[in-house]
Amino acid sequence: MSSSNPLHADYAWPLYDNLPVTDAFHLDTSHSLDNAVATRVTQPWLFGFKPNPTHRTNRSILILGGGGYIELMVGREGIQVARWLSNLGFTAFVLIHRFPTAETGSQAPLDDARRALQLIDEKGFGGEGIGVCGLSSGGHLAASLLCAYPAVWRRNKSSEEEEVGIPKLRFAIIGYAPICTNAAGRQVISNKPALLPREKQELYDVVQPDVQLESGAAAPVFIVYAGNDGVVPVVNAYRLAEGMVRVGGSVEVHVFADAPHGFAVDTVGLPVSGWMGMCERWLRQGGFLG
Repeated sequence: MSSSNPLHADYAWPLYDNLPVTDAFHLDTSHSLDNAVATRVTQPWLFGFKPNPTHRTNRSILILGGGGYIELMVGREGIQVARWLSNLGFTAFVLIHRFPTAETGSQAPLDDARRALQLIDEKGFGGEGIGVCGLSSGGHLAASLLCAYPAVWRRNKSSEEEEVGIPKLRFAIIGYAPICTNAAGRQVISNKPALLPREKQELYDVVQPDVQLESGAAAPVFIVYAGNDGVVPVVNAYRLAEGMVRVGGSVEVHVFADAPHGFAVDTVGLPVSGWMGMCERWLRQGGFLG
């Protein structure tokens, strides 16, 4: 990677070591930056986009794209989403996180997402609160941020690492995410084989947000799915919504009868193309827009 700022962002920060972005990950932009895909992430990075000054909210949002934890849809579910949300007035941050592998461990994506929230706050962008928007596997990761850090992974951390918390999320936007149906014993497809690599399956087994939400602590959540999604069953939406209700959380659910998996923000010609407007009205009603 030749550019020091491959996403053409206003801010670009490494999550951990102060190393250059060169060779931190591979970014395929052969079909344009708006359709870029990241693979082979060795060093996670966070890229920030300034808000539309006319609508500035003094709030930030962390954007987590999908890709099945083996690649990242940086363009369609990252940059394009950031463009939409920054236009609404948020400082929008796109995370390129590591994947669960034998080298990084099953907890790597969650560790990176939590560190990204800390970094946004440390850099002075906490303002009046931070939200999260996650699509597909990024939605699973976003929902994970509404839960306590898994005890099984805490045991492998130092006491100093355990003491560092994350900023409380003010709201979450979650779309077509495999919240729990990839976890062993909770699949809706009979005889579904374990996911590979093993660390990816372990991530889904350990982190099942719908039954791990913290009582009284969950942020308001906007959920959007396709009823006929052939990749991520819509039952994930219902289970997450039921989990929110159980812990006394506020949740709004939209299920479109006919939409492709990965509809993101650029699908046209179908009713699902209106979901961003619905979400904007939800954000305004919740007091998150200026």
